[in-house]
Amino acid sequence: MKLGKLLERLKVEFLQGNEDTEITDLVYDSRKVTPGALFICVVGANSDGHTYIEDVAEKGAAGILVQKDHAEGLDLPMNVAVAAVEDTREGLALTSAAWFDYPAEKMPVIGITGTKGKTTTTYMIKSILENAGYKCGLIGTIEQIIGDTHIPSANTTPESYVVQQDLRKMLDAGMNCAVMEVSSQALKLARVAGINFEIGVFTNISPDHIGPNEHASFEEYMECKGRLFKQCKLGIVNADDPHTVDVIKGHTCKIETYGVDNQQASLRAANIEHVHRPGYLGVSFDVEGSSNFHADLDIPGLFSVYNALTAIAVCEHFQISTEDIRKALKSVHVKGRIEMVKVSDSFSLMIDYAHNAMALESLLTTLKDYHPNRLVCLFGCGGNRAKSRRFEMGEVSGRLADLTIITSDNPRFEEPDAIIADIVTGIRKTDGKYVTIPDRKEAIAYAIHNGQPGDVIILAGKGHEDYQEIKGKKYPMDERVLIQEILEEDAVR
Repeated sequence: MKLGKLLERLKVEFLQGNEDTEITDLVYDSRKVTPGALFICVVGANSDGHTYIEDVAEKGAAGILVQKDHAEGLDLPMNVAVAAVEDTREGLALTSAAWFDYPAEKMPVIGITGTKGKTTTTYMIKSILENAGYKCGLIGTIEQIIGDTHIPSANTTPESYVVQQDLRKMLDAGMNCAVMEVSSQALKLARVAGINFEIGVFTNISPDHIGPNEHASFEEYMECKGRLFKQCKLGIVNADDPHTVDVIKGHTCKIETYGVDNQQASLRAANIEHVHRPGYLGVSFDVEGSSNFHADLDIPGLFSVYNALTAIAVCEHFQISTEDIRKALKSVHVKGRIEMVKVSDSFSLMIDYAHNAMALESLLTTLKDYHPNRLVCLFGCGGNRAKSRRFEMGEVSGRLADLTIITSDNPRFEEPDAIIADIVTGIRKTDGKYVTIPDRKEAIAYAIHNGQPGDVIILAGKGHEDYQEIKGKKYPMDERVLIQEILEEDAVR
C-alpha cells in the first residue's frame, strides 16, 4: 500500500520522503519491523517508540510516523520516509483502519462503555442478535470471538491495530455485525479512533480507574467515557445514572434512554421479581415503553435487569422479534459474571469477577434482595496492588456477608498470608464472622461442605480467569475445575 493511502485521514507533515513510498507492513513494536514496513512511534507508559528509530531504519523500515512534539532533534535516516502528526496513537488507529480497508464502515459496530455491566451486556447483545440469525463478532474483557474462534483477551479494548485487525477478520469470516467493550482507557488512548459506531451505549459510572497510570480525576474519567458519544450515530444511555448528563455533554449523536426509576426513559423495566428457588437465582420483569413484553433471566440481580434493558434497547434497532429477544435473554450466560454453578439442590453457588470493594458491595447488596438463609462470600486480593483494596473489600464483606471465607487470589510476588492479614484488618472493623483458608481449593471445599439450606455462596474475584499468578508464573486454576474435583472427590468418599 502507498504511504499516502495509509495517511489519507491524517493531517501530516512530511519531514522527508513522500507519500509514494511503498509500504509492505504496519508495525508499532520495533521488534517486529520487517523490510518495507511503516513504523509508528507510539509514546507509551514504559517505552517511547521514538527511541527505536535508528534500530527500525537498520531493519529496513520504509517509513516512520513520528509525533510532532518528539520530532525535534531526532537523527532521521535519509533513506526512510518520515511523516509527523500531532498524536501517533491516533495515527496508529487511522493508519490501521486504512491498512485493513476500514472494516468498521462495512458492518454495524456497537460500542459499550461504563464502569460496570460492559461484559455481560456485550454477551447479551451477541446472544440476541445471533438468535435472530445475525453473525456477530465480539471484542471484550474475557475474549475476542470471531466466528468459532475464541481468543483470550489481555485488555478490555485491545490496541487500535488489533481492533481493526479483528474487525477485518470478522468480515472475512462472514460476520455482519460486531459488539465491543470500549474502556475509558481505550477512548483516552485513541484505540477506537476513526470508528464511527452504529450505536454507542453508556451503562453507568462510579469512581474507578483513577490514579497515576489511569485517570487524573473522576471528571477526566467521565470525559473520556463521553468521547464515545462524539463518534457514534446513536447513543443509548442509562437514564437512572446521576452522571449521565455529564458523560454525554457535547454529544453529536441522537440519544435514547433506558431505566428502572426514571419514568421518562424510552425503555423501562417494571414489576421486577427476584426469583429464588433451591439451587436457583433469577429475575423476571416487564419491559415497557418502546417495547412491551415479559422477560425472564436465569441470572440474578437488579444490575442484570439493567444489562438486559440495554441489550433490548440496542437490538430494537435490528428489527428483532420479541420472541427472539425473550428466548435469547433466557439462555444467556457469561463466564465469571454471576455465573451459577450447580453443586446442591438446597443452596446456590456462583462465581463472579468482583475484585474491588465497589463491585463486591454491588454484588452482595443485590444478593441480599433474595433473602438468603446466609450470604457466604469467599474471596482474596491480588498481590502487588494497592493495600487499600484489601482493607475495603474486607470491610464490605464483613458488613454485608454472614460469613466471609478469606483465601488467596493472585498473590504475585507477595506472600498470601500477608495479603490475608490485610483483609482481616478490614473485616475486623465490622462484626462479620470470618475464617481464613489460604489454599483456594480447600476454601471452596469448606464453603461447599458447610453450605446450609437456603444459603447463597459467592466465589468472588477470579471470575473468568483460569490461572493463579504466583511469583511471576501463571499456574492453571479454574474455579469450575476445582468445584468439579471437589464434587468428584466427595463422591468417592
